Amino acid sequence: MTAGTTRRTTAASSAKSRIVAVGAIAVAGSLLLTGCGDQRDNKKDEGGKKVIDAPLSDMLPASVRNKGVIKVGSDIAYPPVEFKDKNGDTVGIDPDIAEAMGKQLGVEFQFDNGTFDTLLGGLRSKRYDIAMSAMTDTKNRQEGVDEETGKKVGKGVDFVDYFTAGVSIYTKKGENQGIKTWSDLCGKKVVVQRGTVSHDMAKAESKKCKGGKKIAIESFDNDQQAQTRLRSGGADAGSSDFPVAAYAVKTSGGGKDFELVGEQVEAAPYGIAISKDNPKLRDAIKAALDAIIANGQYEKIIKEWGVEDGAVEKAVVNGGK
Repeated sequence: MTAGTTRRTTAASSAKSRIVAVGAIAVAGSLLLTGCGDQRDNKKDEGGKKVIDAPLSDMLPASVRNKGVIKVGSDIAYPPVEFKDKNGDTVGIDPDIAEAMGKQLGVEFQFDNGTFDTLLGGLRSKRYDIAMSAMTDTKNRQEGVDEETGKKVGKGVDFVDYFTAGVSIYTKKGENQGIKTWSDLCGKKVVVQRGTVSHDMAKAESKKCKGGKKIAIESFDNDQQAQTRLRSGGADAGSSDFPVAAYAVKTSGGGKDFELVGEQVEAAPYGIAISKDNPKLRDAIKAALDAIIANGQYEKIIKEWGVEDGAVEKAVVNGGK
């Protein structure tokens, strides 16, 4: 997601990013891995005592290691990145990556649900240890600057980048009205998730519209609400990160509700947000991500969800522009 100083925003070059096959995401959607649980591999030593096989455990701050839990702020309504399955379990790309990192660190990543535009605030107030929610790594977020006003609103956060995604536009199936680019939305109504990059892009594009034909923007707490509004005919188009838009196109109404239009733009990294006051936790998470990339677990997860084109080759701190 992308937005103000809080969520899935991508302020990168407007180069078109690689497009993941929508069909692959559909197949991936059925491969739901369990998101949480005890993520530590317990073994027994010669005395019969349990020991934890977690090679990077010592990198964690002692307070986190002793608790055995990393609390994650996440908007768990953004399939296929993170969402609830039919059993109410948290599943998706992010939970699976977190689970794999948890095995390296000897802790459980506990996902707590929150609206996207409140996640960084929850991180600042120490409600969460990290925020992991398809959040675009941007310079403004790193520096605590509001995307829209340009004003300093907080200390900012560090990011450990773990995926790359662009932004897409979608419409009701068979009703694309010739929409292919963001400029085609002038004079039309678009629905988005509040505080995301899509929200920022719609506001920025509306300022460029000529002849008084601005973009009417309706924002919602989560992307699924925006999809419901578009499905009911309450808007001309919707926008979200490509993996999410593609998943909605393939699965909503059995693939009969929506269609993607144009190509994804503004490819940028998703980052795990961590307080600048907690560099030890940041470095531990970076090491864990590098470890699962090296041992193949990361690649396996990315393939299972059909989003290989968004994979990264190594963990990067604050790679957003």
